[in-house]
Amino acid sequence: MNPHTFYRSFFLILLLAVFTSLAVSQNAPKVLMVTAHPDDDAVFAATNYKIVHDLGGTVDLALVTNGEGGYKYSTLAESIYGLELTDEVIGREHLPGIRQKELEKGGAIVGIRNYYYLNQKDHRYITSADIHEVLDSNIWDTDYVRNYLRDLIAKERYDYLFILAPSLGTHAHHSAASILSLQAVEMLAPESRPVVLAGTSSRKADTVRTPYKGFEPYPITAVSDTIPLVFDRTSKFGYRDALDYKIIVNWLIAEHKSQGTMQLLMNQGDYENFWFFDINDPSKKKNAEELFERLRVNNFKVKEYK
Repeated sequence: MNPHTFYRSFFLILLLAVFTSLAVSQNAPKVLMVTAHPDDDAVFAATNYKIVHDLGGTVDLALVTNGEGGYKYSTLAESIYGLELTDEVIGREHLPGIRQKELEKGGAIVGIRNYYYLNQKDHRYITSADIHEVLDSNIWDTDYVRNYLRDLIAKERYDYLFILAPSLGTHAHHSAASILSLQAVEMLAPESRPVVLAGTSSRKADTVRTPYKGFEPYPITAVSDTIPLVFDRTSKFGYRDALDYKIIVNWLIAEHKSQGTMQLLMNQGDYENFWFFDINDPSKKKNAEELFERLRVNNFKVKEYK
């Protein structure tokens, strides 16, 4: 083969590989969720289901705590697991393993690919008004969490990072896990950063919709764009449009039997809202918008019956 022809062919093949890689990344998005507790992923369940099943994407989950602090709500699970889980000593010993299995059963419904367990202590419920109890103490090894997430994101090259929206009224563990995730992203070179989106849920019946603007004590959480990207769990499909994506969320919730209060959240949220952090590259907002446009498409085949 003529050397010029060889090098030209090699260059064309290389270009094709690059463009194919970019196309796959956009058409089959790669997502990392970071949550504090083994049931927090319910907030993103319908969106993640669509990403995996309709777009052929991948979703991984990094769990910060071991979930041991949920023992107070395990009354109904005691007969299922044959353990007095509401006893603090017994609950803290056995709940990490139990809740991990529940998480993975729910994740199998959604299509979660990989799980990364950081095993930080789930010490007690506090609101984000006392977030310093988590971030400024030795309850969590915050350097380990931050560095682990940075290295994982760099290795896997995720397109998107889903975290719970840090806010004053929510569990401090939720806000802390999200802030550490944002700090991990900030440690990366700009070209290696995924788009970070803050997740919340809301109901159609809500008469007041307050835009999320971040958690003021931590500027890294700032959100200037007051219009979220939204996936509607009530989107209809199937025979006579009798089904919707709340079913997926309810199935996931049902797996968390050690946490009795989780079951009360069935059918509660209609929208999964995703807020675009200011830390993101503004030019990537269009990609995120296109992703949610694709998620709105009903890909279930319409069947006719006699």
